[in-house]
Amino acid sequence: MPRDVILVGKKPIMSYAMAALMQLTQSGEITIKARGLAISRAVDVAEVVSKRFLSGSTVVKTVSIGTEVLGEPPRNVSTIEIKVSSTKQ
Repeated sequence: MPRDVILVGKKPIMSYAMAALMQLTQSGEITIKARGLAISRAVDVAEVVSKRFLSGSTVVKTVSIGTEVLGEPPRNVSTIEIKVSSTKQ
């Protein structure tokens, strides 16, 4: 997994937001990924980073949604990828 990808799971939103903030200041662009019930948490992380921490100095480049087939028996799980970029590079 590349360093500029933040995988969102069950931890508190602020822990992912701080990790995203550190990676964004280092690389200039990050991707926030989540599956299933963590999708709303990923959106919250992107909003906290872009609106609260770095208001006006970030832009959401793309938002991609999709479906993955997981497990046995196979089941469909929704996914999201949010690319956030720093405007100060």
